Amino acid sequence: MSTLEVKDLHVSIEGKNILKGVNLKLATGEIHAIMGPNGTGKSTLSEAIMGNPAYKVDQGEILLDGENILDLPVDERARAGLFLAMQYPAEIPGVTNAEFIRGAINARRAEDNPISVRNFLKKLDKTMSFLDMTEEMADRYLNEGFSGGEKKRNEILQLMMIEPKFAILDEIDSGLDIDALKVVSKGVNEMRGQDFGSLIITHYQRLLNYIVPDVVHVMMDGRIVAQGGPELAKQLEDEGYAGLRDELGLDIKLTDEDA
Repeated sequence: MSTLEVKDLHVSIEGKNILKGVNLKLATGEIHAIMGPNGTGKSTLSEAIMGNPAYKVDQGEILLDGENILDLPVDERARAGLFLAMQYPAEIPGVTNAEFIRGAINARRAEDNPISVRNFLKKLDKTMSFLDMTEEMADRYLNEGFSGGEKKRNEILQLMMIEPKFAILDEIDSGLDIDALKVVSKGVNEMRGQDFGSLIITHYQRLLNYIVPDVVHVMMDGRIVAQGGPELAKQLEDEGYAGLRDELGLDIKLTDEDA
């Protein structure tokens, strides 16, 4: 079993404090969800875990299997088994989808033991078929000209091909229609098992109808203020964040949209 633990994490960007003492622990074999209002720090948490240098860690630790990874650059964190499916995946002209994925797989293998072309193509074809992706997607430049749904589906393709220890899925459901949401969820559920854990960041209960989490964390004002089982997400859907805020007696201002 592997573990990913965030301890008393304080993070700022451009001098503004965003995370104000986040604590959570995730193990392989578990799916955790983080929900919360806009601007509360959910995406900041994902970027800090992955090592985006624009986000300054002012205090705390990020531990992967007990080792603090704060000094590791992004590529070393990826090699160690972390994966981030981004809310807005970047376009990379000149690099095909297949080239990118094979390079990412080999980056986590010994230099003298790359995945063979035959085995790679066999796995790629099988995974793309599972995700209802056309064969031509493999030869298109990474995310260039992709629709929003294609980009999100492509992130799950990368996830299933690379097979990290832990995947952070930052609003993977954003902008998806119900059919695309079902396919993306199918991919994540296929990965569930004792060698894989995931931290899913979402605003909405609907994703959690398809990927049922073991634990739900609620973030407000840069902190985790509540956690529970899947029923907590349903409570938020019924009562909104304002209801939970008032129940907890928190002095936090919410936008009309989040309330």
